[in-house]
Amino acid sequence: MNNVPNMISTKDASYLKDMFNWNIIALKKFNVYNEYINDKEITNIVKKLITMHEANCEEILNILGSDINE
Repeated sequence: MNNVPNMISTKDASYLKDMFNWNIIALKKFNVYNEYINDKEITNIVKKLITMHEANCEEILNILGSDINE
């Protein structure tokens, strides 16, 4: 996603919002799972997943925010 158009359609914005919701739900679930995991290797994997979903959410918010600000 190197080039975001100057204007995002309503359909695209709706899909981006859905993508954000999928990522934030996964992020919340992995945070809960992380509290109950005792295996160090699995904890490291879950932490990477948390970081990935946080980055996805931030990217989506940046795209949606750039559309709002223009």
